[in-house]
Amino acid sequence: MGKQKTINQVILASMLCGASVAAIYPLQQAHAADLTAAPDAFQWLEDVTGDKPLDWVRAQNKVTRSKLDGDAGFNQLRSDLTVVLDSKDRIPTIRKIGNAVYNFWTDTEHPRGVWRKTSLADYRHAQPKWDVVLDIDALAKAENENWVFKNLNCREPQFDRCLISLSRGGADAVVLREFDLKTRQFVKEGFNLPESKMNADWIDKDHIFIATNFGENSMTDSGYARILKEWQRGTPITAAKTVFEGEKTDISVSGQTSIHNGIKRELVNRGVTFYTSEDYIRVDGKLSKLDIPARSGVSFFGKQIIVTPRETWSTGGKTFASGSVLAMDFDAFQKGSRDFVTLFTPSDSTSFTGLTATKNFLLLQSLDNVKSSLQEWKFAQGKWSVRQVALPTFGAVSLSALDAAKSDDYLLSYSDYLTPSVYLMGHAGKDQREQLKSAPAFFNANGLETVQQFATSKDGTKIPYFVVRRKDVKYDGSNPTLLYGYGGFQISLTPSYSPIVGKAWLEKGGVYVVANIRGGGEFGPRWHQSALKENRQRAYDDFAAVAQDLIASKITSQQHLGAIGGSNGGLLAGVTLTQHPELFNAIVSNVPLLDMQRYNKLLAGASWVAEYGNPDIAEEWNFIQKYSPYQNVKADVVYPEVLFITSTRDDRVHPGHARKMAAKMIEQGHKNVWYYENIEGGHGGAANSAQRADMSAITYSFLWNKLSKP
Repeated sequence: MGKQKTINQVILASMLCGASVAAIYPLQQAHAADLTAAPDAFQWLEDVTGDKPLDWVRAQNKVTRSKLDGDAGFNQLRSDLTVVLDSKDRIPTIRKIGNAVYNFWTDTEHPRGVWRKTSLADYRHAQPKWDVVLDIDALAKAENENWVFKNLNCREPQFDRCLISLSRGGADAVVLREFDLKTRQFVKEGFNLPESKMNADWIDKDHIFIATNFGENSMTDSGYARILKEWQRGTPITAAKTVFEGEKTDISVSGQTSIHNGIKRELVNRGVTFYTSEDYIRVDGKLSKLDIPARSGVSFFGKQIIVTPRETWSTGGKTFASGSVLAMDFDAFQKGSRDFVTLFTPSDSTSFTGLTATKNFLLLQSLDNVKSSLQEWKFAQGKWSVRQVALPTFGAVSLSALDAAKSDDYLLSYSDYLTPSVYLMGHAGKDQREQLKSAPAFFNANGLETVQQFATSKDGTKIPYFVVRRKDVKYDGSNPTLLYGYGGFQISLTPSYSPIVGKAWLEKGGVYVVANIRGGGEFGPRWHQSALKENRQRAYDDFAAVAQDLIASKITSQQHLGAIGGSNGGLLAGVTLTQHPELFNAIVSNVPLLDMQRYNKLLAGASWVAEYGNPDIAEEWNFIQKYSPYQNVKADVVYPEVLFITSTRDDRVHPGHARKMAAKMIEQGHKNVWYYENIEGGHGGAANSAQRADMSAITYSFLWNKLSKP
C-alpha cells in the first residue's frame, strides 16, 4: 500500500458509468445486426461534433435559456451557488509530497486552478502562505488550449518528477506530460504523450509503465488501452517494450508499482470484464499470475498480501465470504500456502468499503446499515491485532495517509447531510485527533434533521433511505420532495454535505431523500450483484418503492415529488420516467444512459456489459428492452416534466443518449421536455465552478418551479 491503490480500482475509477468526442472516437456505426426492425430515426444525433447535431443542441439550449434567463429566482440561485463554489472558506485538502503539502485550488481568480504547496506547519494557520507550482489558467492561455487539470502521479520516494494529465474541456482522454518539481517546468524531452485514454506509473526515474493508444488495434472495444509497455527515457514511444497484451474484448490493461515499508512490487492488471480481472506480479521482467478469484481486489501491506474477494472463495480448507478482507504473508502465498487471516467478514448489515495504509497500521473502513465504521489493524511479531476507532459522525468519512513511508499519521475528513466538512489529522494507535480545518455552513440548516427509514420493495426486500427534512414538517402531502438514487457499480451513497443541495433545496424548505437501492455497494457485493443484468429491474423497483413510501406517509404527493440521477443514475431517472409517470411530477436525467440497445456501441459502453448485459445477444436484449427508456417512451402517455442534461465533451457516457431521448419525446408531441447540453465539461457535466453553478441552477430552478407549486 502506501503509494498503491487496489490495482483493480486504478483503471476502473475512471470508467464508472464509465469514452471520446469526434476527434478521438468518430461516430460509431450501427450494429452489425440490430435486433429490432424499426430504424432509429435519431441516430444522426450521435455524431458528437457534427454541424447538424450541434445546431439542434444550440436550438434546444436556447429554448431552455429562454425559460430561465428572465427568472429572478434562477439568476439569484446561480449567483448564490457561484459564491459557494468559489468560496475561499472551502477546505483546501492536501497531499504530502516530499517535505511539503500540496493542494489543487480553483476560485474566481483561478477558474481552471492552481497547483500549490506550503509546509504542514504553515497549513495549520488560518491563512497559509501558498506557493504556486503550476498555474493551469496561465498554461491554458499561453497554449491557447481549454486545459482542465485531471491527475498527477509523482515518483516516490524521491518526489522529483510527476506525470501530469491534462484534459481538453474535461474529457476523460488526456495528454501526459512529465513535470520537474524542482525547476517547476515541463520536461521537454521527457515522458510526454498526445491525447488518449491512458494510464501510466513510474517504475524508476528512467522507466514508466504506459498503456495508451499505440496505433491500429491497440485499444479495446471499450476504448481503453489493451497493450501495456515499459517506456525508457530518451527513447521514442515506438521503441517501448511490450509487457502485457490483452484481448480486444477486454476492458483494459494497466501497470503500477506498489511501495510500502520499503518493499517495491510491480503489478500488472488485465481487466477482462468490468468486475473480473487477472492480476500479475512482475519480478525480474517475468510475469506470474496471482492465484486469487477473478472477482477480487489485491493490494500489499509490507510483506503481507491483502485480498478482497467479491465472490465466495474456498481455499486452504476454508471458505471465505464474498466481501471479506483477507491477509497473509506474500512469500508463503507464492509458495502455495493459503493460511489467510480474516480482517473483515460481512454480515447482513455490514460491508467493507476501503483500506488505507500508514507505516504500521492498516485502516479498514466499513458500513453498518449505511453508517461509517473504522478499525485500525496492526501487524507486529507475526500477528494481527485490531481496535475499533470512534468516528465523529454517521456520515461520509474519507481517509488518506499523510506519509505512509514515515509515519502513522492520516488525514480524515467527514461530513453528513447537515454537518459541513471537517478536516482532521489522526494518529493510528492513538485516540487524539488534531482539527486542521473546518468549513463554514454554506446554507441554513436550523430546524433540519436527518432520519433513516426503510421501504419494502416489490419482492419484499427492505430498502433503506435517508430523509433530510424540517423537524416540524407537516405530513399533508404538500412538501416539495426530491428523491436521488444511483444503484449501480457497487457505489455506496453515504450521507455527505452538499452546499448545492442545501442552498438550492433544503434552505427553501424542500425535503431531500437518498435511496440506497440495490445495485449499489451499501451492503457489499451481494447488494450489488443482486441487481445485475437480468435482475436490473430490482433496482428500479426499489426506487419506486421509496417513492411510494414517501407518498404513503404523506410527507409528499405525486404533485410535489421529483427524481434526479446522473450517469447510471441518469438511466435510473429515465426508467423512472417511463415506468412510473404516475409517481412523479418532475424528473432530471443527468449525463444519462438511455438507449440501452446501442449503449455498448457508444464510447465506453462496451465496458459495462457485465453490469447491464449485452443487447447484441437476443436473450439478454429480451430483459434489457423491458426497461430501456429510449425504446419504451410512448406518444400516448402523459409523462412528468423532464430535463435532460449532458455535455458535448463527455467521452464516457455518449451525449447521444440524452439528445436522442429528448428529440424522440419532442417528436412524439410531448410539450414538457427540457434539454440542456454544456459544450464542455466531460462526464462531470461542467469544467469549472461557473459552469457547475449555472447547470446546478438550471437543474434546481426547474425542479423547484415545478414541485413547489400549490
